[in-house]
Amino acid sequence: MEKTAVLNVVGLTPDLIGEHTPFLRQWFGEGKSATVKSMLPAVTCPVQATYLTGTMPDEHGIVGNGWYFRDTGEIRFWMRSGKLIQQPAVWDIARRRNPDFTCANLFWRYATYSGADYVAVERPMYRKDGVKVPDIYAKPMSMRDKLQDELGQFPLFNFWGPNTTIDSSQWIADAAKMMTEAYDPTLTLIYLPHLDYCLQRVGPDTQNIQNDLREIDRVCEDLVTYYEQRDTGVIVLSEYGITSVNQPVSLNRVLRREGFITVREERGGEVLDAGASGAFAVADHQVAHIYIDDPADIEPVREMLEAVPGVETILGEDGKKKYHLDHPRSGELVAVARPGAWFTYYYWLDDDKAPDFAPTVDIHAKPGYDPAEMILDPEIPFPTLKAGFRLLQKKLGFRYVMDLIPTHGRAVKGSHGRVSADPQASPLLATKQVHYLPEYYLSPTDVRQVILRHLFGDETQ
Repeated sequence: MEKTAVLNVVGLTPDLIGEHTPFLRQWFGEGKSATVKSMLPAVTCPVQATYLTGTMPDEHGIVGNGWYFRDTGEIRFWMRSGKLIQQPAVWDIARRRNPDFTCANLFWRYATYSGADYVAVERPMYRKDGVKVPDIYAKPMSMRDKLQDELGQFPLFNFWGPNTTIDSSQWIADAAKMMTEAYDPTLTLIYLPHLDYCLQRVGPDTQNIQNDLREIDRVCEDLVTYYEQRDTGVIVLSEYGITSVNQPVSLNRVLRREGFITVREERGGEVLDAGASGAFAVADHQVAHIYIDDPADIEPVREMLEAVPGVETILGEDGKKKYHLDHPRSGELVAVARPGAWFTYYYWLDDDKAPDFAPTVDIHAKPGYDPAEMILDPEIPFPTLKAGFRLLQKKLGFRYVMDLIPTHGRAVKGSHGRVSADPQASPLLATKQVHYLPEYYLSPTDVRQVILRHLFGDETQ
């Protein structure tokens, strides 16, 4: 077996590689790169599950970053259990070929209880007084303390939220090296999300992200150099490209006005009651699953949502089959936004009735993805002062709400999820082991086989 490290540089596309990424530009030039065909939905969890299993969502079951659990009546996002993936992953296939194979998974989604030998992934503690404490899950458990003792507490608030910085990607990179030193795994999977966040916040204009590109380039240089010095083959991979957006689309507000959505009032705010609702949208970037309780409502809801400005298409049964989304976890319908538009989760019609979690960073409470969590509300006169006051409340032991996030979506400048037709704005795979890369154009289901070729030396025919 040949040692291999896969660097998942989220949001990296060919049009971002240039003067601000000198290392990657040179490294790509010394090897071979391929465009990875964009899939639907082009969002983190389905794409990673497809890369790892070599199958599409209709087989592996990861239809979005979150979905509606019909048996519990809950919308749940950003789960961590690998048992949710319904097909064998690359480490399962590799271990069958050679029982001595081992895998380290650093922050890829669904990392826990997955079958990977060594794992580190964010897992904050939620105290009863409302305080969120940064922490990680690790396998073996002893690495939880070892990593944070040496690297410091995982920088959770730089990993997601308005304070995202390169620090979280750097911490993950350093943790990968520590895992390698400790266990020498055959395959190391490393998640580097930095570009993903800044691109959604400010858009894909390279003039606005020059420093971010330089920062992730330096992290990649450090990792690639480290692994190549250890005779480890390196694959640089990405999941999707991010495009400019300027139109938030709130499908749930349309459904609310038509009487399909039921809410429960909690402390003056409205909370979506999915189990009691006739139809609702689970928004996920530029894709939304529409769950409909009564089959007789499917066509009326479809006609209604097709007319909403910013909606490109609504997929029914035939459309879901075409895009490999025909799975019980999918909605009865799937909405796709037009270029320049993206879907919010917002369902309240009066801002005074917004739930208390709306202006906060709370990825598990919101019934949909909220990219505005990376942005300080521009309408707050002194956001830094307000944040400082909230932190003071925290230090004094008072309950507090970090209510700093805009609830209109207008400040979001980048999104993804649609199928990209532009190779320069599509995901990529690059390697110096050019004999393991068959084509200049790959299906997302091909990625697992490319990784296996690197591991076992299977040259392409």
